[in-house]
Amino acid sequence: MNSQEYDTLDKLLRRIHNLGSVSGLLGWDELVNLPADSADQRAEQSAAMAQVCHAASTDPELGQALNALEANIDSLNEEKRIVVREARKDFDRSAKLPVEYVQRKARLDSAAYHAWAHAKQNSDFSEFAPFLQKQVDAAKEFATYLGWEDRAYDCLIDLHDPGMDAATIDGLFSELKEELVPIVGHIVNASTKPDTSIFRNFPIEEQRAFLNEITAALGFNYKRGRIDESLHPFCGGNGADIRMTTRFDKDNPLDSLFSAIHETGHGMYEQGLPLDQLHNALGQAAGMGAHESQSRLWENQVCRSRAFWNRYESDFRTRFPQQLDGISSDALYLAINSVSKNPIRVDSDEVTYNLHIIIRFEIEKRIFDGSLPIDGVPDAWNSLYDELLDIQPRNDAEGALQDVHWSSGSFGYFPSYCLGNMLAAQLWYTALEQLEGLERDIEKGEFSRLLSWLREAVHSKGKRYPLNALAIEAIGSALSPKALIAYLKERYLPLYTQP
Repeated sequence: MNSQEYDTLDKLLRRIHNLGSVSGLLGWDELVNLPADSADQRAEQSAAMAQVCHAASTDPELGQALNALEANIDSLNEEKRIVVREARKDFDRSAKLPVEYVQRKARLDSAAYHAWAHAKQNSDFSEFAPFLQKQVDAAKEFATYLGWEDRAYDCLIDLHDPGMDAATIDGLFSELKEELVPIVGHIVNASTKPDTSIFRNFPIEEQRAFLNEITAALGFNYKRGRIDESLHPFCGGNGADIRMTTRFDKDNPLDSLFSAIHETGHGMYEQGLPLDQLHNALGQAAGMGAHESQSRLWENQVCRSRAFWNRYESDFRTRFPQQLDGISSDALYLAINSVSKNPIRVDSDEVTYNLHIIIRFEIEKRIFDGSLPIDGVPDAWNSLYDELLDIQPRNDAEGALQDVHWSSGSFGYFPSYCLGNMLAAQLWYTALEQLEGLERDIEKGEFSRLLSWLREAVHSKGKRYPLNALAIEAIGSALSPKALIAYLKERYLPLYTQP
């Protein structure tokens, strides 16, 4: 009986996965290709797909199959029990959401994205504020449906990183902030100053060719993925069809390059999941913190390293001979690892980046505990930037409107970036211990050993473990900021000497 019921579950999960993939492609197209005046139709299309996906996710046959399997759970092997466990969570979550809410939320996401893009262009937070309020209200409504009405923000954090909550993150971030603020102060007050003005007039087509070369060398399979342009870089899809984006600026070639490498880390994680299990928990990522650990490890520990640039500096110079003429290797490497007080998160360096995330976490906490009204967000944002980074954003576009996440109601997502940075550093030091000569591999442009190690340590685990348990399984210890602090000191303090 269990075999038949499991086959039924498997069939229904495949349908949910396929419908979700179609919906994801609609979202990708909206951010990459959609004509400006077609947004209203896309909102209706997205709402229609949301209704279809919700119906599949709450199919009574799915609930019946789960009931039957759970009644005889001990007869299933460990992998099937994991599939049933996670399918139950997803089914119960979907079943608690009224279809009217699901459709309304899909329309809101589309409308809010375009409102955000317009408000950012005009640098006017007041244009976006009503949509942000609607997203906050929708998020609280979502939490109430799921039984988290008194802990709405924890509900959203758990959605992105199962098992995590605001109190746990508070502890990790407090320890990190205590160590990080002095490191930032040391570096920005150092006598050594990188010259980032060298990055001017880098032809976009050559940028595109270079980043395509790098991302393919790292291990991204372009036969199952592609890279395009969007206002805000992202990675969507799954291991069967990955859609990445970056953006280009002739005076900022590192933005397109490292954005592409970051999204490639996400893409390679998805491509490392078991292709025949993408529809169930065995073939799905552990959460956004785990996902960010992969993107940040490749972006930072690997591709900002001296070993990496020992290999690829000559290729970079060949692409841009006039722009880099007369620039020494040391000056180029320092510029690549520039640390500065930049108000823009996605343009910031990896040392200050985590303070950008801590600021967003603090603001989201205040929004959801009711102590910060929506119209107070810009002032709170600017105050925290002044306090932690000694930065005064010049306008809303440089301040509270800079990120796309809130336009889709992705609250509780920002902490994942910093949690991912912590895990990335822990994975990196573990890989160095277990893979003798890893840095020599990187210096030769050989990345397959590291990718294979990550596939065994992280990718192959699918959704078996929540974030902390995954860290223990992969590296033998729980999530901690200590490795990240050690890594940042090791990488950056030698570059920035004091007066």
